[in-house]
Amino acid sequence: MECYRVLVISDESEDAKILCNTLTHAKDGPFTIECVSTSVKGIEIVNQGNVDIILLDFFLPDSEGIATFDNLYNLFPTIPIMMLCDDTQEDLAIEAVGRGAQGYLSKGHFPSSLVPQALRNIIQRKAVEDAFFVESERARVTLESIGDAVISTDVSSNVTYLNLKAERMTGWSKDEATGQAITTVLNLLDGATREPTENPVAQVIKYTKQMSLVANTILVRRDGSELPIEDSAAPIFDRSGKVTGAVIVFHDISKVQEMSQKMAHSAQHDHLTGLPNRLLLNDRLLQAINYTQRHHSQLAVLFLDLDKFKHINDSLGHSIGDKLLKSVAEILVKSVRKSDTVCRQGGDEFVILLSEKDHPVNAAIIAEKIIQSIAQPHQIDDYQIYITTSIGISLFPSNGNNPDALIKNADVAMYQAKKYGRNNYQFYKDDMNTLAIERQSIEADLRRAVERKEFILHYQPKVNLSTGLLVGAEALIRWNHPTRGIILPETFISIAEDCGLMIQMGRIVLRQACIQAKEWMDNGKPNIIMAVNISALEFENRDFYKCVLEILQESKLEAKYLQLELTESVLMQNVESSTIILQQLKALGVELAVDDFGTGYSSLSYLSQFPIDVLKIDHSFIKNITNNESNGAIVTAILSMGASLNQKVIAEGIETLEELEFLNLHHCEEGQGYLFGYPVLSKDF
Repeated sequence: MECYRVLVISDESEDAKILCNTLTHAKDGPFTIECVSTSVKGIEIVNQGNVDIILLDFFLPDSEGIATFDNLYNLFPTIPIMMLCDDTQEDLAIEAVGRGAQGYLSKGHFPSSLVPQALRNIIQRKAVEDAFFVESERARVTLESIGDAVISTDVSSNVTYLNLKAERMTGWSKDEATGQAITTVLNLLDGATREPTENPVAQVIKYTKQMSLVANTILVRRDGSELPIEDSAAPIFDRSGKVTGAVIVFHDISKVQEMSQKMAHSAQHDHLTGLPNRLLLNDRLLQAINYTQRHHSQLAVLFLDLDKFKHINDSLGHSIGDKLLKSVAEILVKSVRKSDTVCRQGGDEFVILLSEKDHPVNAAIIAEKIIQSIAQPHQIDDYQIYITTSIGISLFPSNGNNPDALIKNADVAMYQAKKYGRNNYQFYKDDMNTLAIERQSIEADLRRAVERKEFILHYQPKVNLSTGLLVGAEALIRWNHPTRGIILPETFISIAEDCGLMIQMGRIVLRQACIQAKEWMDNGKPNIIMAVNISALEFENRDFYKCVLEILQESKLEAKYLQLELTESVLMQNVESSTIILQQLKALGVELAVDDFGTGYSSLSYLSQFPIDVLKIDHSFIKNITNNESNGAIVTAILSMGASLNQKVIAEGIETLEELEFLNLHHCEEGQGYLFGYPVLSKDF
């Protein structure tokens, strides 16, 4: 039973004695009582951190009157204070209550059984208030940290809350907006007709179901300026299921619309993007080479390839793929000077001629700028698409003295950038031709490896962080090459994606993992969840659900023991189709996890709609978590969000005891990393 800690500050020894006797024998306890006679001694006791409530006399040897209360309350505003007074001091006690005291006890009634009862109630109420404050603060920080604007209303459609993003977008502060009608704060127009459009909050409250903003909705801000927005509204229910209000989540799409409008004004060369074609590029390259030779300067050629563009084109259709290419083309044109040339080489490949570059660092600066720009989300029709690019750079005259040689060597350097993980740039070096030949060799071996079943799985343990018990395993592919030995996926996954082997390899991994999990169970091992990473190409394949179902039936593994891990970017490529597939898998009983959570970009309103069971915190946030304040804040925010969405949170990449202690302190449920075990073969696992 919890013991309540009471501090009595009074120099009236008889009063203190009566209070001690009353509390010691009270049924509402137990209480531990400490008595001191001065304010200074009382402060020393409180500073030790072991006091639940203070009983304070107005007149002490070192303090008198209302100042006695004020001094203590200013130092410890979160600890309840009850004043002790006689009949002549009742007005003083009432004044103290007005300043923050919890109440007062009349000295003639100290022996009453109501005294311990009142103290217990005050202490318990304060504990509830503290817990409520912590939860409210966690929710507030989460809402203020997300990238979407959030507004909530009561059942009468009057505003009750705005987050910081909503304040910036509407022009209304939270204090000014509170109590205003949602139609006043969120003034919406139909972008096509310029007529007022019905605010979805009223419909949400009326029909008690989630609704989306109509397409082409314009937000008229408080200053009269306009922003195009999109997203959805949902009802808020109390415990009995009664609607108490609504919440609307939205975000600004003006930058995406501006990008689409500017594409129409691009130069008319390539039929799709309006960029110069290969013939014009060759002509300009020849002119630039002649100019550079006369002026003894340099020029640079950048060869760009969009990473994983093929699966976007295949899954969303060529129309969406073409619009994405137009979006990228505009970014490239904006990233260079008018005297430079941007060319669409073909497919998802682009070539940029940077003329009059007197130092390689200039080409590197442009390449880095392009990488950052293209990595931002592309809004294409109803899709928010994410893509990155790999860039190779060749220089004249050191890497070639004619257009063909410069473009070829930049292309070779681009493949080296892909080898280093994509989304980066590399300068051409003489030994890269050898590496390009090696890549071709790996591709040929990779095709044979699928036929010869050279792929094996290693398994890394997942543990419950509070108990240390094994709860799962993550299956990780390895290539057991006949001459090179074990090859890690970093070497061959990108090549497998480029040459169309990823779906076959993914099915191999899923089948082996399910068979292994079932075999462990049949051999009397603990029932653990088997996690398998799913690539974008696999997830967006039309036969993916059918494949999962067939493998589960073949292996006889219950679906609840299979966890499929997908990244945010994979899910957000096509929200509508992702939702359908995830719901099918969820109905099957499969556990669904978002891998590398926090490294991608997603609308929280969309993410909360997916039937996700698990959020996996990316290892980059776990590293140095105790020394990096930003990482710690991100991790605690994700843990809070997972709790609010009723989703389990797993931390990846735990390597130190300090990281484990931090995660345990913040109630992270599960984790994996080298602290617990490296990926190993099934027999060693």
